[in-house]
Amino acid sequence: MQKKKVEIYWDVGSTNTYFALKLIKPILERHNAELVLHPFNLGYVFRNNNYELMKESKAKLRNRKRDLMRWSEKYNIPFQIPRQFPIKSSRALRGSLAMRRHGLELEFVEAVLSLYWVQGDASIAEYAGLRPIAQSLGVDPDEFERLSVSDEIGVELAASTDKGLERDVFGVPMIIVRDELFWGKDRMEFVEDELRRAG
Repeated sequence: MQKKKVEIYWDVGSTNTYFALKLIKPILERHNAELVLHPFNLGYVFRNNNYELMKESKAKLRNRKRDLMRWSEKYNIPFQIPRQFPIKSSRALRGSLAMRRHGLELEFVEAVLSLYWVQGDASIAEYAGLRPIAQSLGVDPDEFERLSVSDEIGVELAASTDKGLERDVFGVPMIIVRDELFWGKDRMEFVEDELRRAG
């Protein structure tokens, strides 16, 4: 039987992407569904829309931080706000596409998210911080970096982001089941309902 497909547009700089990838796993298992990852360069999109997260009101930022800790506590998901935030995420996004060539995209993404959102390790903004992840997954770090910096991967990342914009992706995580879009970590019930309707 062919697996149902759940797509997710993601960026390592998104707290909600970290939570969403944790929360969606049991849903995928219950519905025998396959997760398809699409890197989405959120920084590029923010710049084009003149949006700066850290320029939001201090009250809103304080509330957001407390709300994230509630999610961590409720679902027993380790989490902390890194000291260095935001970071440039394009190298990690490129790296995920390089690791896709080895069938290790999800493992790489999960490791990157864990390093940043659990350990607060901002070194994942640079290839020096990403190389050990590739190596731990059995991929030669020199080969990993050569491919990550290539024009081929750069074009692929731009195309993934542009395709997302064409599909009305305006932020991450954006979860797509068939033609239905669900934005954020708090739409899992709707995602599951759509998977049920998908048969």
